[in-house]
Amino acid sequence: QVQLVESGGGLVQPGGSLRLSCVGSGFTFRWYPMSWYRQAPGKEREWVATISAPGRTTDYADSVKGRFTISRDNVKNTVYLQMNSLKPEDTAVYICNARGPINYWGQGTQVTVSS
Repeated sequence: QVQLVESGGGLVQPGGSLRLSCVGSGFTFRWYPMSWYRQAPGKEREWVATISAPGRTTDYADSVKGRFTISRDNVKNTVYLQMNSLKPEDTAVYICNARGPINYWGQGTQVTVSS
């Protein structure tokens, strides 16, 4: 059974930081490029960042470039999203994705940026 389980969300003040984690199981994690998406209330799901299967290549949405860092540990089957200099507009449910012949999705973790 494939699972992607996110954690690390919460409430943080503007300018603060959070580190999200996503643990994968039930599939060969190291073969899959991994991505983070986010969805704010009333908005469409938005791509945030992607990391290649071996972890050598990363790509970011313009809205988070320079503030967020995606990384992975293929021994721990985990992908991370380090989020710095958070803004209220970063408030959303953050969702982990494994991109392959079948796309796998997690349930998401809530991030709220508010004073």
